[in-house]
Amino acid sequence: MGRRFLILVLALVTVAASATLAQDQDTSQQGRKIVRRVIPVFPELAMRLQISGVVKLWVTVAPNGSVKSIEPMGGNPVLIKAAQEAVTNWKFTSAPDETRQLVELHFNRP
Repeated sequence: MGRRFLILVLALVTVAASATLAQDQDTSQQGRKIVRRVIPVFPELAMRLQISGVVKLWVTVAPNGSVKSIEPMGGNPVLIKAAQEAVTNWKFTSAPDETRQLVELHFNRP
């Protein structure tokens, strides 16, 4: 029984290691490089209410590198508008096709 358990554990470790390697490879190939990044303006309401956090946006980038559309995926509604306004002005590297990528913006109170 001990030998079977050891074989099972080794099999699970092998599967977990290969899954982790696959995830690392996927994340390294995601998205295009940002050529021009506009820093979002921290909303005054967020400062007054002491709101901070992360905003996640799905960004569709046109072949020429301009932002085509933005879809909010998470974050405080007070911060989402500021994040969208900033990312709208970002510029990415050119590519043959339109791409989508997840962008995270961190809002920390000044």
